[in-house]
Amino acid sequence: MKIDKTHFRGAFLGGAAADAQAYNTRLGGLDLISDNTQMASFTVDGLIWAKEKAKRKGVYAYVPCLFYSYQKWYYTQTGSLADKSYAFILDGDILKWDALFARRGEGMTSLKALEGSLHNKYGTLKNRINNSKGCGGVMRVAPVGMCFAEDADAAFRVGCESAALTHGHMGGIAPAGYLAALVALTLQGMSLEAAVAEARGRLAGLSGAEGCLGLLEKAEDLAGSDVAPESAVALLGRGFTGDELVALATYCVLRFKGGIRETVGFAKDFEGNNLSLATICGNITGTFHGAPEIPFEWIKDLELLELFIIGSDKLFEETRG
Repeated sequence: MKIDKTHFRGAFLGGAAADAQAYNTRLGGLDLISDNTQMASFTVDGLIWAKEKAKRKGVYAYVPCLFYSYQKWYYTQTGSLADKSYAFILDGDILKWDALFARRGEGMTSLKALEGSLHNKYGTLKNRINNSKGCGGVMRVAPVGMCFAEDADAAFRVGCESAALTHGHMGGIAPAGYLAALVALTLQGMSLEAAVAEARGRLAGLSGAEGCLGLLEKAEDLAGSDVAPESAVALLGRGFTGDELVALATYCVLRFKGGIRETVGFAKDFEGNNLSLATICGNITGTFHGAPEIPFEWIKDLELLELFIIGSDKLFEETRG
């Protein structure tokens, strides 16, 4: 399959629409999104920023640009800057979208990590910022897979690095790399089964990723078994850690064979972290099928729909350029 705009839009819109379905809050005639999609929007902002900066200076700086874009998110949620030297971020176009300033989730680990990242110092794979394996680095990472659609190795690496900005445990870092690689491989036209297997393979031999790898293998086994879905997901956790979240999503997309309605429908009713689970199930199935297959009733009143389309298309054009 040729990497195209339709599947790029599907990757982002699928996650946003599924997020809104699970968030299940309507205001002013719009279906509202949660902080999952808010943060994914800032991921898009950081990646486009890095692409544009490279055109001017010839040097790619994905991780610093993502860090400063997440500082923009911090500003929208707190009304203040973590460090006065970060004032330059206030010129960003993304801050013109008022709905991104709404508080739609706790995100306390990310907020605390960003608050403590002073003087341009932030979490990295070598210098861990905390010991959190929460899912905050995972639910925002699908756009990294879009950005590196033609290079799944780079998607995996930058996905891990982006999560390390706010989460220091490999259980929160490695799953982000896995999901970014999975989105990239799916955009390349792989079947979901093949993309899952290849993305999972990148965890082999990665120190600290053993737990995530084991959960993913269990999820694949359960998806091919006769175990009822409600019983199967109970064996994979509640999805509040990154490794549990990607295992649950992997199970759902394989068990329901990538069907958008079935997969997201099951995820949004999950008795656990249903918001993040629905979001990344939407990312994966939207990537696989493309935007036209996302139910129209899910997107017709979606909050910030224009932003998601603009962001997807701009990232597509920057990536192809």
